[in-house]
Amino acid sequence: MSARFARTRRTVAVPLGMAVASALAFLPNAASAADTASQAPAAQGATNADATALSYVVNLRSSHGLSSSVRKEIGKAGGTVVASYDKIGVVVVHSSNPDFAKLIRKSHGVESAGATRNAPLPAQSTGDMGAPKVLSADEVKEATAAAAAGQDPLEPLQWDLPAIKADKAHEKTLGSSKVTVAVIDTGVDDTHPDIAPNFDREASVNCVSGAPNTADGAWRPSAAESPHGTHVAGEIAGAKNGVGMTGVAPGVKVSGIKVSNPDGYFYTEAVVCGFMWAAEHDVDVTNNSYYTDPWYFNCKNDPDQKALVEAVSRASRYAEKKGTVNVAAAGNENYDLASKSITDPVSPNDGTPSDRVIDPSKCLDIPTQLPGVVTTAATGAKGIKSSFSNYGKGVIDIAAPGGDSTAYQTPAPPATSGLILGPLPGNRWGYMAGTSMASPHVAGVAALIKSTHPNASAAQVKALLYKGADATPCTDPYDINNDGTIDAVCVGNKNNNGFYGAGIANALNAVTK
Repeated sequence: MSARFARTRRTVAVPLGMAVASALAFLPNAASAADTASQAPAAQGATNADATALSYVVNLRSSHGLSSSVRKEIGKAGGTVVASYDKIGVVVVHSSNPDFAKLIRKSHGVESAGATRNAPLPAQSTGDMGAPKVLSADEVKEATAAAAAGQDPLEPLQWDLPAIKADKAHEKTLGSSKVTVAVIDTGVDDTHPDIAPNFDREASVNCVSGAPNTADGAWRPSAAESPHGTHVAGEIAGAKNGVGMTGVAPGVKVSGIKVSNPDGYFYTEAVVCGFMWAAEHDVDVTNNSYYTDPWYFNCKNDPDQKALVEAVSRASRYAEKKGTVNVAAAGNENYDLASKSITDPVSPNDGTPSDRVIDPSKCLDIPTQLPGVVTTAATGAKGIKSSFSNYGKGVIDIAAPGGDSTAYQTPAPPATSGLILGPLPGNRWGYMAGTSMASPHVAGVAALIKSTHPNASAAQVKALLYKGADATPCTDPYDINNDGTIDAVCVGNKNNNGFYGAGIANALNAVTK
């Protein structure tokens, strides 16, 4: 059974009409690593000045920054520099010349270049984001009545916390306020009572243009934008404060790095900006519950897509070298990412998609499949792979609760929903599901490890994350809907397989080992 969804990784349609929000994807514009704040206004002006322009990334051969000669070549090719990330040699350019990429690739100092989108600036809206299931007043009252001493009011509904032993971990520690997890996403509502106590304003920013916008509150989603980032932030660090729900690491800090525009796209220049901001602001962990638009899979034999892979790779590698652990969602299409071929029907999602057959070892979902990134699969309330979760031996590193339909995996009472509870903008709470929800559980566990081992490098945190996971053997046969047809095939042993990687994340081990 292959789960079908409305739009890429953003929503998953699960049987019985249950809308499930998943590992989203979204849109931006452009910025400089060295003095990004001063460039942000120029970037905005460039976007508004030419609505027919496209955005490009230009990857330099040298990481010493943009030379005057290459800058001149960009101008001659009809481009305007919006941002230059000198430490990784990535330049963001706007141009209305359809031949810009072809021309600039001929420049001696350029390694690769490509358009980050197919639609003119700003991108066209798709408007089919999935809505979370909002908790009613009666549900809040009922959950509050069931809460035990020491629990936040809505904690009885969070079957996912005991699933990774987070409740037991909280008896030892809630995590350190010296650790920050950045939510690279649709924006975070830092005024929510479950997020405000732990919010790190200094590490928050709006990267939608590709250039950091540090205006107060720029990291927040508007009322019309997706609540996804707010939900994710709460899953990671929802405060244990007698209000609402509880995060996996309720004592750590969380920041919002907004990289998606109101239309719901995460374009390359914004993602690059997000990783660079995290790296330069001492962020310990990033959560990435999206794929970089407009291509679900970016094929290296295509000059444009190759350039996008290179730009995001440089940024994520730089962040890891600076000590950041990057965690990402595996996706919600029930794809075997270790297979020889996958049919991608949604790319490019800002143009005219077609059913293209790709090799996932050569065409990458970024940042999910980039080296060094912790790729996370989702499990349901029964502890087996969620019906929608992507999988693949050698691709999936770890698994964590992401929810599933109660028709497949029903939680034990008093929890009633198979989805994941989290905060929503406007002082509300609601349920969402997908690998988007699994990834923040792992990010939270990584934050607890960093809290316990403050001097650990990114590589050491990842090693402890995998070592502490609960080894989980393949679910074989995997017939999630019991219709007699195998829905996915797991390969590997209990310590390393295509469904669960090293196993299911364990928060208690994170604070005791």
